[in-house]
Amino acid sequence: MKNVFRLSMVALLSLFTISCGTTQTAAEALVENDFRNDVYKEIVNDEAKFMEFMNVAHASKDADSWLMKDHMQMMENGKMMEVMKANPEMQEKMKKMMQDKMEKDPEMQKKMMEKMKTKMMEDPAMKEAMMENMHAEMKANPEMAEKMMDKMIHFFHENPEMMDKMQAKMKAHQAEMEKQQKADKKTKQ
Repeated sequence: MKNVFRLSMVALLSLFTISCGTTQTAAEALVENDFRNDVYKEIVNDEAKFMEFMNVAHASKDADSWLMKDHMQMMENGKMMEVMKANPEMQEKMKKMMQDKMEKDPEMQKKMMEKMKTKMMEDPAMKEAMMENMHAEMKANPEMAEKMMDKMIHFFHENPEMMDKMQAKMKAHQAEMEKQQKADKKTKQ
């Protein structure tokens, strides 16, 4: 009986010492690539855990600035547009949020307009696509079209030389439209 007791105590003591030696800190555990990647996958595949992680990240100034930096890079390289195309609801929310922010912050609006202007001048295809998009939005949203026209009129009053150029273009376009209408009437007859 003494031998069984001694053997049991030795076994219990060795199990106890083995189990105590396996504790690691989070930093030590995350050194292992497979473990770290498993943790990442677990977080990004579970919305509740991901949202909890984002709350923790936003509570840290450094992490928040890293998130913002990543967000800006996604916007600059076009990845944000790909993500938003896959989620039209998110796209609409983002547009609305940006419009609200620009209405509240004229300085931001000015910077955004300058950036857009620069990009449009660099890429004619982008300029054309933006113009088509703007025209479609104006047709779909008469209130927005009205606001834009008011802003344009205000702009032309501040820049008379631009107003003269626009009037000349409109007259040329009007003459073109009349020619097209006459040609359409002749083809109908």
